[in-house]
Amino acid sequence: LCGCLASPTSVAAFTEQITHKLGREPLVIEGHNRPITTIGWCTGAAQGYIEQAAELGLDAYLSGEVSEQTAHLARELGIHYFAAGHHATERYGVAALGTHLANQFGIQHQFIDIDNPV
Repeated sequence: LCGCLASPTSVAAFTEQITHKLGREPLVIEGHNRPITTIGWCTGAAQGYIEQAAELGLDAYLSGEVSEQTAHLARELGIHYFAAGHHATERYGVAALGTHLANQFGIQHQFIDIDNPV
């Protein structure tokens, strides 16, 4: 997915937003010195999509995990990369799915959020 921010923001401000929303400070690889106006994201282990994000001309890309090549690609492609943790970026979707299925099928469910630093 990708979209535009309501107003241009700095890497530091965007990092703070991610930290506040996900409860975990992301690893940040800076790729340029412009403000962030457009961003792409994909939860979990989706660092491999950074090249597609750069091809779209996005300023930043957010995912869960990072690999060594991701850091180099971010710098070479000129795109900021934010790795916020596999667990942190996926837990809200799993909880929402449980709620949806419970409502759809009249079943009970319980989401157990066990923190994972990865």
